[in-house]
Amino acid sequence: MILFKLRCAAGHEFEGWFRDNAAFDRQRARAQIACPDCGDTEIAKAVMAPRLARSEKNAPTPPSPAEMRRALQQLRKHVETNCDYVGPGFADEARRIHRGETEARGIYGEATKDESRALADEGIEVASIPWVPTSDA
Repeated sequence: MILFKLRCAAGHEFEGWFRDNAAFDRQRARAQIACPDCGDTEIAKAVMAPRLARSEKNAPTPPSPAEMRRALQQLRKHVETNCDYVGPGFADEARRIHRGETEARGIYGEATKDESRALADEGIEVASIPWVPTSDA
């Protein structure tokens, strides 16, 4: 996995993880990367300083469980707001999008580990994210 610093046409900067440079290029060409601030899909790599090995004493503090939970809740909200829910038909819909049989768009739903592996073997980019409850209640 590789972390890229990205910038939309409006100048908003954000980060994104990709399997490799080719995965970034494919997703950008299909307008599958969107700015979390404005939704723009005209995305480019921003200048990024290399990450150098640091000593333990200078290592950044990892996020607390509460911070991680909030970040995952924000991610869930973003996905639910900007993507189409396709339920247990996720793998089939991902294949239709990949083959150009239906509109290219962000989707989410359920897939088994075997279905996810099969999609990856076919060159279809998928990710599994922890789906935390939307509130702490």
